[in-house]
Amino acid sequence: MDLAMILKDVYGVMGWSWRFGNYLLLTVSLIAMQVQSDLEFPKDGHFTWKTGHWGRCMGEDCGTGGVQSRTVWCIHTEGWTTHHSNCRHADKPESQRPCFKVCEWHQDLFEWEMSEWGLCVLASFQSNKLRLRTAECVTAQHGIQRRKVQCVRTSNRTAVTERICEFFSPRPAQEQACLIPCPHNCVVSDFSFWSGCSRTCGTGLQHRTRHVLAAPMYGGANCPNLTQTRTCASLLPCPVGESEYHYSLKVGSWSECRQPQHKGLWMSGRTMLNFSTGNTERNTVKRNIQSSQHHHHHLHHHHSLKSLDVEIGYQTRQVCCVRSDGKNAILSLCTLGNSPGTFQSCVMPRDCETSDWSVWSPCSKTCRALDMSPGFRVRSRSITHTPIGLGKECPALEEKEACNIIGDLLPNCPRYVWKSTDWGDCQAAPLLSQQDRRLNNVSVLCGGGIQSRQLYCVQVPDNSTPHQRKEVYRPVSGHLCMEDLPSAVQACSVPCPKQCLLSSWSSWGACLPDNCMETHGRKGFRQRRREVLEKGSGTENCAHLLESMPCEDPVCFLWKVHFEGACVPSNGNCENGTRTQTVACVNSQGQLVPEELCEEETPPKEVLCEMACPGDCVLSLWSDWSSCSHSCSNKISEGRQSRTRTILGLPREAKACPAATTLEERRTCNDHPCIIFYWEASPWGPCIEDFSMNLNGSDYWNGTATCAVGVQIRKVVCMKMGAGPVIPKRCPDSAQPDTIQPCLLPCKKDCIVTPFCEWTACPTACLPVNSTMPLQSRYRIIIQRAANGGQECPDTLYEERECEALLVCPTYRWNTHKWHPCTLVPDSVQQGMTGVSESCGKGLEMRGVSCVDEYDEVADMSECLQWAEPMPSRFRSCWVPCRDDCALSTWSKFTECAGCGNRRTRKRTLTGRSRKQVHCQREDLFPLLESESCPCDEFVSQPYGNWSSCILPETSMQASLPGWRGRRDTRDCGQGLCYRAVACLDHEGHLVSPDRCSETGLAEEVCHVPCPLDCKLSDWSTWSACSSSCGSGLKIRSKWLREKPFNGGRPCPKLDLKNQAQVYEAVPCHSECGQYEWVTDPWSVCTINTVDELPACGEGIQSRKIWCVRRGGGAQMSSVNETLCDQDEIPPQAQTCFLPCPNDCVMSQWSQWSTCPMPCDESTMRIRTRHMLRPPVADRECPESNQTESCVLNSTCFNYHYNVSNWSTCQLSEHAICGQGTRIRLLDCIRSDSKVVDLIVCKELDLPQPWTLAMNCVVDCPFNCILSDWTPWSECSHTCGSKGVMTRSRSVLQQAHEEGRPCASQLFQTKPCPISPCYTWLLSGWSPCRVEGAECGEGTRERNLTCVVHWADWTDSPHLSKTVEDEKCGDRLRKESKQELQQPCFVPCPGDCHLTEWSLWSSCQLTCLEGRSFETVGRQARSRAVVIQVLENQDSCPHQVFETRLCKGGKCHSYEWRTSAWNDNERSVWCQRSDGINVTGGCFAQNRPTTVRHCHPPCTKPFSHCKQSGVCGCEKGYTEVMTTHGFLDYCTKTPGSDNKKADVKTSSGRLKPGTTQIQDFFGEWSLQPLGPDGRIKMWVYGLTAGGFILILFIIAVAFLFCKPLKSSKSACPPQKPLTLAYDGDVDM
Repeated sequence: MDLAMILKDVYGVMGWSWRFGNYLLLTVSLIAMQVQSDLEFPKDGHFTWKTGHWGRCMGEDCGTGGVQSRTVWCIHTEGWTTHHSNCRHADKPESQRPCFKVCEWHQDLFEWEMSEWGLCVLASFQSNKLRLRTAECVTAQHGIQRRKVQCVRTSNRTAVTERICEFFSPRPAQEQACLIPCPHNCVVSDFSFWSGCSRTCGTGLQHRTRHVLAAPMYGGANCPNLTQTRTCASLLPCPVGESEYHYSLKVGSWSECRQPQHKGLWMSGRTMLNFSTGNTERNTVKRNIQSSQHHHHHLHHHHSLKSLDVEIGYQTRQVCCVRSDGKNAILSLCTLGNSPGTFQSCVMPRDCETSDWSVWSPCSKTCRALDMSPGFRVRSRSITHTPIGLGKECPALEEKEACNIIGDLLPNCPRYVWKSTDWGDCQAAPLLSQQDRRLNNVSVLCGGGIQSRQLYCVQVPDNSTPHQRKEVYRPVSGHLCMEDLPSAVQACSVPCPKQCLLSSWSSWGACLPDNCMETHGRKGFRQRRREVLEKGSGTENCAHLLESMPCEDPVCFLWKVHFEGACVPSNGNCENGTRTQTVACVNSQGQLVPEELCEEETPPKEVLCEMACPGDCVLSLWSDWSSCSHSCSNKISEGRQSRTRTILGLPREAKACPAATTLEERRTCNDHPCIIFYWEASPWGPCIEDFSMNLNGSDYWNGTATCAVGVQIRKVVCMKMGAGPVIPKRCPDSAQPDTIQPCLLPCKKDCIVTPFCEWTACPTACLPVNSTMPLQSRYRIIIQRAANGGQECPDTLYEERECEALLVCPTYRWNTHKWHPCTLVPDSVQQGMTGVSESCGKGLEMRGVSCVDEYDEVADMSECLQWAEPMPSRFRSCWVPCRDDCALSTWSKFTECAGCGNRRTRKRTLTGRSRKQVHCQREDLFPLLESESCPCDEFVSQPYGNWSSCILPETSMQASLPGWRGRRDTRDCGQGLCYRAVACLDHEGHLVSPDRCSETGLAEEVCHVPCPLDCKLSDWSTWSACSSSCGSGLKIRSKWLREKPFNGGRPCPKLDLKNQAQVYEAVPCHSECGQYEWVTDPWSVCTINTVDELPACGEGIQSRKIWCVRRGGGAQMSSVNETLCDQDEIPPQAQTCFLPCPNDCVMSQWSQWSTCPMPCDESTMRIRTRHMLRPPVADRECPESNQTESCVLNSTCFNYHYNVSNWSTCQLSEHAICGQGTRIRLLDCIRSDSKVVDLIVCKELDLPQPWTLAMNCVVDCPFNCILSDWTPWSECSHTCGSKGVMTRSRSVLQQAHEEGRPCASQLFQTKPCPISPCYTWLLSGWSPCRVEGAECGEGTRERNLTCVVHWADWTDSPHLSKTVEDEKCGDRLRKESKQELQQPCFVPCPGDCHLTEWSLWSSCQLTCLEGRSFETVGRQARSRAVVIQVLENQDSCPHQVFETRLCKGGKCHSYEWRTSAWNDNERSVWCQRSDGINVTGGCFAQNRPTTVRHCHPPCTKPFSHCKQSGVCGCEKGYTEVMTTHGFLDYCTKTPGSDNKKADVKTSSGRLKPGTTQIQDFFGEWSLQPLGPDGRIKMWVYGLTAGGFILILFIIAVAFLFCKPLKSSKSACPPQKPLTLAYDGDVDM
């Protein structure tokens, strides 16, 4: 009645099975169950009650008071609903029932409880066809696992209805499919060699055994018999008269220890013999036990101190005589007067007693973590009474169980995250190399730097808690933070001061009053200015921007003529005329201002002018005044300037031109004294608080100020150039800078420190007596330093204190009492068993042991078990001498020692009659001399191991608080110490405590860690010439290598082939294209060559002087060599001129040519004009007044464009090492004829300039590798021996970057520990089985447990160990129990059927499927085989046994059948494991190869044999001759088989292959080339012809495809020569 279960294994094979019944039975059962549950049939059968499903449990309160309802209605059998009266009310199902109402909070009270999955068992199969049988199993069988599932209360784990748990979660699965490997049969090894014959004469037995390698599993076949026995006969007959049997004394095992008061048991050990006369019946030994009742009184646990004393009892054993055929014989045949002991004293066993369990400790899991691992709780108990004798050992004293497995009700575990302090100051000095550090002033460094911070671990609340901007948490231990460690160092930048970039001075302005609106007096100032092109940064201000020079008669506004018309004569064509002009009022900058500002009268719009009449002398207008020769005047020099005019037309004879001296005018200029004044301002002072400012002062800062508004003050002084401060009146008031300005006061920053961390834990254990009180400490961390007057940080960041008063460990000790007299077996027992009346022999003596405190008051034993040394022994063996015992004297004193390494002895002697007894003189039983080593206090130090690496001295611990420091100055080089372990040895070469030889146990030696030397480069070379001779270019300087780095110093930059460092600096430069210019004088008077006093008019010549001078040389410039000026632009020194004659028309000088359009358009014209100055006589005309010419590119007009130079390298500030910089390039104005012109030309043309001339750049900083501090030294890896080391490590906080110093290779250091001696309990091997007082039977084997001192590797060198006192090894579970030091064993008597000793454990083997492990652990097996010595005893033999155990590290083994070669139609077949071991079992029996081969009909022909295929064949050297039916007819000798030179043709068709395995294999093919008559078959000829044709075809195809191609005419391309590029020095 169960649905089919579908099982799917790992290989995708599906199996279906049905448990009970078939589909029909299952369907009927389900229908019957459904009808029975939902329908209630009335007696008439027409109407039926139908019920719905039960609803949810409803109720006001949670629990058992709920009600569950369902719908009930009446239906007809045909399915339609009818009135409920048609159904019988007596049969109406109930519509309500009480229930348990489940609420949400019940989820914490109930839960599903699931047991562990049971073993995987084979699934039940109904159909035998689908059942997987053992023979058909390939890899695994389908199984099923079950477990118990129930709903329980979480409080007391009692079961409740499952509906409660189903309310919260579905019911867990109760079954699951599993796989069971195929049955594994038992696998055993090969048999051993046969043992020797049991008898040296006559007939005996010999046996051989094998052992179990793998036990049967999963229903596999049991192990076969492990023993084989066979008879053996000696060629020598047994001597006549020798007894056929041998007799051996056999003892049984000792009985349990009994109390002496049980006197009724004295017959229990009595030996009785029962002899039988029949041969078929064995003689047996019977023990007669009285039927008296035994009343064992069990003591209760509430014992007193006296009950702890040891009780002495006795025990007995059987003794019998066994014949060699296994039958019993009379005891006198074995004892011969010396019977073994049948009784002995013993200690009454007492079990270990413990206290009650303590209460469970709190659960270790108190919060809900992400890993969902359970917590644990423990409880313990203590030993109240140690076991005595063979009493039960103490059980486990501690129990642990899981708790809070799910932990849904637990609060979330606290989160631990890394926090950091504020970043420290940015420092650029650490980036300097050793070379730069000596050359630079560290205090002025700026640019790129590095800063660090301290990291510490804190506990933070849940994510739901809102965080403040600056949280302050208590630091905790760093190992609690599981996240990755944030960076403790980072790159930063120190701002560099920037110089003010100023323009050049403007020219001096006009003389102006200080305030044009308030003009008083005739004093004024002439001023010149310059502008700030780029503001600087830092404390220094820009230099003054305005200079003033006092002057007189200042004028602010004046009239300026903007336009003058031509002179128009008033009457006729000459004499007086008028000329119109346009005037305007302008200021000193030439800007239009209202006319009322000009104080002078407005000039007239028309002014008088003169028009030359015919015959008058015509003069040109005055030229502009030349530039002033001096900017100011003094006593030595004054400024002068001049202007000139020339004669344009000669007069008639009656008139004359002015004298030549009147054609030039001179005047003084800049006659003011050379005194310059300017305002000088000091730097702004600090921002101070100004209480006079209103609270709305923050509006000045657009509301962004969060701190108070203050003021800054500076001092302003009027300075005289070259003299110093003067009175303020000498400087213009309007130009006085401000002396006060508002500012933001820097916000106060208080120091912020974390709270103190928790005090470090004090020891939880008590303190030993006379020990110092331990300390505990705590610390706190500064996370923000005080600034701007904020509260300073506290002085105390680290505190220490003594732990609160800890309990001193209580002092308890064992108090031993006197030994009681030796206790023997009671006389009644001895007499009852042996009849001996003398009380002597081996016994036991005991003593009382009590527990006392430091005041010798009696305490509970459990206190000493916890606090005292191991409990002393309470019993020991003793001997009560008998009359016939050997008597010995007491030991003498030891002899005196002669020195270290010698031995001392002591003696004793036999006394009385013992001196004459032979057995007393055996020194192996009664030694008379003892020796021991002499005590020695001489010790030798012996170095051991290698020296450690050089360890530098550590810094003070006070500064290194827990957490990660970002960076501290640490020494990585210098003087340190190397350490080496020293072993302290005694005179025998065994280890002793190292403090016997030295204080530390370590040898020290001074060492040095070489300091790293950085790469050294040369100084900067001189600047190269500018790359461009005209215009903008670059100039370069570089460095080269001077010294390579050593010991991990800073690496060098890449070098070129000449070992030149690729470190260079390129800056822009500008070469003036016109450093020299041509300067000309005015043209001379036009000179005309006259003949015969003709009028001096017409065409003439005028000249001028030219000089080559340095551009910008000023008024007093001197001429230089003319070759320095551009010869293409040399101005003309002479030109033709035309001087009109008196009657000719006189024209003015030509105006400047009009400008051509830009860009130059050659289709346009340019023009110049002139006007008439003197009219001609009536018959003459004036020349042209206009001239035009075409615009010709690069002749009369030019195009212009900008050009830029290459980028410079990244330019840093003067004191910067790296960081932010600027790359610049220069701009040139290029004329279309490729000449560089002044940049102002392009600016005036307003040409587009698309290039950026400056851009930000970054020079990567050479960050050195930064390492963390060394961690504290770890504990020693070994507490003793020579392998102990202490370690410490450090980690890389920041890798080296660019050319920074690389990380040190040593991130891990070890230091040897002192070599302390190791004390270990050494367990010896088991001794041979020894039977006391008999030849065979039950005995014991023993082993010793001794305390030895050794090195840690003593297992490799056991000879280095030495036995020492047991106290040095401590209490190893009371020095092992008796069960571990003594084992029962059995020595078989001759004729006994017995078990062998346990075999060795087999190798660890895994259960595997398809070569893959099915289980995580493997199994080992061992076995005991049965040995039969006498066939008559084989019915009483025990069964062979084997046992298995789990193991780790197993291997998968496979099994395979192996066969030998055939020999007379037989061969050997065996099973072999994959590791080469021959086994029995493991291989599939169905695949076992045959061991014998048979042919039908039998091979009876001469020289024939049976082949593997079951067909008769011939032996080697013979050829088969077959019948027409395919059977062997006869074997004929192959010709030439004996003579290699025989004619092969004579044996054609009769050759037979040899009898090798390969030849046999091919000989059994069904396609035989020879027929039954020995002739070659036709298909062989056809196959040969086909092969010949195929070979011809292959040759033809190969010829066609391999026809040589025509050689190519193109030559091979030339190979490029191999070049080597040097990419830097390899060891840089």
